Amino acid sequence: MSDKTLIDWQALAEKELKRSPDALTWQTPEGIAVKPLYTEADLETVDHLGSMPGLAPFTRGPRATMYAGRPWTIRQYAGFSTAEASNAFYRKALASGQQGVSVAFDLATHRGYDSDHPRVEGDVGKAGVAIDSVEDMKILFDGIPLEKISVSMTMNGAVIPILASFIVAGEEQGVSRAELSGTIQNDILKEFMVRNTYIYPPEPSMRIVADIIDYTAREMPKFNSISISGYHMQEAGATLVQELAFTLADGREYVRAAIAKGLSVDEFAGRLSFFFAIGMNFFMEAAKLRAARLLWTRIMEGFAPKKQSSLMLRTHCQTSGVSLQEQDPYNNIVRTAFEAMSAVLGGTQSLHTNSFDEAIALPTEFSARIARNTQLILQHETGVTKVVDPLAGSYYVESLTSELAEKAWALMEEVEALGGMTKAVAEGLPKRLIEEAATRRQAAVDKGEEVIVGVNRYRLETEDDLDILDIDNAAVRSAQIRRIEETRRRRDSAEVARALDALQAVARTGEGNILGAAVEAARARATVGEISDALRKVFGDHTAVPDVVSNIYGDAYRDEPELATLAARLADVSRSIGCKPKIMVAKLGQDGHDRGAKIIASAFGDIGFEVLAGPLFQTPEEAADMVLAAEAHVIGVSSLAAGHKTLLPQLVDSLKAKGGGDVIVVCGGVVPRQDYQYLMDRGVAAVFGPGTNVMEAGRAVLDLLEGRLRNT
Repeated sequence: MSDKTLIDWQALAEKELKRSPDALTWQTPEGIAVKPLYTEADLETVDHLGSMPGLAPFTRGPRATMYAGRPWTIRQYAGFSTAEASNAFYRKALASGQQGVSVAFDLATHRGYDSDHPRVEGDVGKAGVAIDSVEDMKILFDGIPLEKISVSMTMNGAVIPILASFIVAGEEQGVSRAELSGTIQNDILKEFMVRNTYIYPPEPSMRIVADIIDYTAREMPKFNSISISGYHMQEAGATLVQELAFTLADGREYVRAAIAKGLSVDEFAGRLSFFFAIGMNFFMEAAKLRAARLLWTRIMEGFAPKKQSSLMLRTHCQTSGVSLQEQDPYNNIVRTAFEAMSAVLGGTQSLHTNSFDEAIALPTEFSARIARNTQLILQHETGVTKVVDPLAGSYYVESLTSELAEKAWALMEEVEALGGMTKAVAEGLPKRLIEEAATRRQAAVDKGEEVIVGVNRYRLETEDDLDILDIDNAAVRSAQIRRIEETRRRRDSAEVARALDALQAVARTGEGNILGAAVEAARARATVGEISDALRKVFGDHTAVPDVVSNIYGDAYRDEPELATLAARLADVSRSIGCKPKIMVAKLGQDGHDRGAKIIASAFGDIGFEVLAGPLFQTPEEAADMVLAAEAHVIGVSSLAAGHKTLLPQLVDSLKAKGGGDVIVVCGGVVPRQDYQYLMDRGVAAVFGPGTNVMEAGRAVLDLLEGRLRNT
């Protein structure tokens, strides 16, 4: 294209739009200026052009023929209630076209607690399947041929007892560990950054990661020892540059840990895998996967592997959960379809598509079928599998790929300057940057600068209730406790004790492999909690210190009269009570997803409240003690894991029993509309569902405080 042609286009665009084309430039959250027009001139500095699929740097895909040779694997992530219920779901899904099993565990299991532990009363079976021992694992995979079906398990904190139980369950099904295929997530650095389902401190946690890589490299040649996850970073609010940079930096840290264990890079690199979120920025998400492969090749070249496969990034993707909305939820079907197409055009190796009702509750069989069929339609009806890399050569996509890679590499170099990802995590850099990005985006949504159809524009006047999947938590827990008791009754207690002592010795001395010792403990029928506790005695528990970013949300509203009005009302209330209104933001149970809690704490602090950020994993009684000791006026509970119907009434009752019946209790998060009245009948003053505008929530809390003042 000649310079004259470009000038002619600019003049035409300015005439049509009555403004300069420069005004159309879109500044993305990643700091990338997306122009309204891309031409061949934008590719002059792009150095990855000319690469071929299946060859380094793999920008165009890790396999030469990609989907033209074999489509991506349809791997739907699911798990709920009991092992029996999840097993029935998996078998039906496999019969309907799903090609692999991806297991979601409940939060009690993630945190290494057996179902009979008093801290997990509200968590058992709610956000995944409850697994307490090999006996549960055998039921989970009953009738599923593990020598043929690959299994992905999202597990990090209790990764040792879960993987050990899986290995033993396979053996007792007649499948040797060498025949087992699949992936264990085993990505603990990401947990310390965003997801928070950790158990042990960072240093021993990294040792566990290395031992699993070592064990699987020697014993399980078909099994991926780690799935390095950016998914939860984006879900926590990370920009795509942050997701890309921190995920790959985590990967580099794990490679170093495995090499320090004595492995050569080619022994394990081919079994590393990645896991990315796919959100609504369609072309940039596709470019992100291309940039990830490019950068991973660059990273791995630094370790001088002899095999080209050691340079290759392979990834699973999942459509975004954060993009799903409670309001007008059938829109989520469309969102998921677009995100799935983006992942496919980016070259994912396997894919999970979210169900439209997951902003509200666990998916029903009806919604799960739509999600699965979305992928089947993509594979069989759209033609996207006929061409190896349909986006190759796109001026826009190739330019985005290059710019994402450049910005992510710069952030990775910042991490390297701190001494690597473990040190960066310890210093809190990734967590702080992600929380700032999340708060900044929430402000943009609340102000309407970022449009979400059905939420801040084109809203329905009334919303119909949906049929949702409601798990009877008490019944599931009772069934699990009965099975634990039966397992303990039938096992050889002396053998269990010997196996757990041996596991502790390996953990304490560093001699031997932790996973290998745990396999023997699981075979003796030690439970998930007992194996986790044996390691706790050596390694201790990790406790995070709550930290809240400030001056992000408030800066976005600095010149808005809405904030000034709210601040004036807050000042009036402050004068009436003699101090700033104090709100405690709490997380109850084992739910570590704290994006919403951190945003509320940050925004309410900017509005003018005094904010107390409670620690993760509190019981209702502990939260009640803390709010009363702090003399807080309001406690806001963030609930994302379906424990609200158990935990909120317990909190209200505990406050009343301790003389704190005047504390206002509110709740926000993933709470179905059908449950609002249930909670309010039990003393919750207000419920703020998904998509609530933070300024509106602030006004509502002030209304409650003013109402309390009038009545006293």
